[in-house]
Amino acid sequence: MTALPWLTVVGIGEDGLDGLSEAALRAITAAEVLVGGARHLAMVPDAGCERLVWPSPFDSMVDELRKRKRLRVVVLASGDPMLFGVVPVLLRHFDLSEMTVLPGLSAFTLACARLGWARAWVEGLTLHGRPVDLLHPAVQPGARILALSSDGTTPAKAAALLRARGYGPSRMVVLEHMGGPRERRVEATADTLPDGPFADLNTIAIECVAAPGAPLLARVPGLPDDAFRHDGQITKREVRAVTLAALAPVPGQTLWDVGAGCGSVAIEWLRTHPKCNAVAVEHRADRLALIADNAAALGVPNLRVVEGRAPDALADLAPPDAVFVGGGLTAPGVAEACWNALPTGGRFVANAVTLEGEAVLIALHRRLGGSLTQVAVSRAAAVGGFTGWQPMRPVVQFAAIKP
Repeated sequence: MTALPWLTVVGIGEDGLDGLSEAALRAITAAEVLVGGARHLAMVPDAGCERLVWPSPFDSMVDELRKRKRLRVVVLASGDPMLFGVVPVLLRHFDLSEMTVLPGLSAFTLACARLGWARAWVEGLTLHGRPVDLLHPAVQPGARILALSSDGTTPAKAAALLRARGYGPSRMVVLEHMGGPRERRVEATADTLPDGPFADLNTIAIECVAAPGAPLLARVPGLPDDAFRHDGQITKREVRAVTLAALAPVPGQTLWDVGAGCGSVAIEWLRTHPKCNAVAVEHRADRLALIADNAAALGVPNLRVVEGRAPDALADLAPPDAVFVGGGLTAPGVAEACWNALPTGGRFVANAVTLEGEAVLIALHRRLGGSLTQVAVSRAAAVGGFTGWQPMRPVVQFAAIKP
């Protein structure tokens, strides 16, 4: 007979025990150790078993759980513990075979039921303990967004972000304590939403409406150059789109953006998917601030910024899946260090606008194979009283996949 797992995770809502299944109630009744936040533990009458309150940070609880592997342990979590919840954290330390998961209704499920929204067409994200800037990529005309709040101040911060983006007419619904006796709903536009007070336990629903003239910041690579703060050191829009196509962003993979300038390539890599990772390496201190500001303004505050010159600044970085060299290409050892750091299947892309940089790329092409492409772009500009083509400096791009 197979032994039952020692660890059970129960998703519990604002309705407490009344909303639990029979299996969840049996698990709680049989528990020798009950773990949860103070709010969750207060929902369960004290039957004499050991009780442990979540610490902060949560990872410090792992050792306490390990000490109790011979006991019946029940972890109480909000709603669906698989949705930005505790189970993914536990699975970093325990095997799935050691636990039973009994999920409840998620805040997203409840919100969709309240609003009549089809869950499949709603983007869900969490702002709990995270910057509100994470909303930026999801803010698009007609988009519907659900966001878990960090606390009662989050709705006002989200409304301010929407107004700053030109989405003041967007409908906002703040849903507090869903499923319980204290449930409350506040509805307004981003322009008119009050600063509060709101309960700390709330979920924000946003139906995006762009005001006339609001900039369109699509997730497809090739944002307008003026979407970034820069000092002229920027991979231009048309070339950036070609560059991102060659880098081929993949969810969960990491990009090194070497000689990052204002960080435009790394930022567009991150915007393609929330699981993408990127490191921007730049030696100029004034540009580091530009990179950080651009990352926040475009919704990817998780961009890691490293101050230093390649190749020395690359030595302690985790290996990349793709590398872009936009600056410092002619410095000795940069291209070699980047290529050597890549795993099999890793992508290497480098751009050059000078003859010296082009010579480096030609040499790499002869040695490594791959492709060489010249990208020549002209933009219409005023010529006296007429309009003519204003050519930008041609860019030579080398791209290769490591065999």
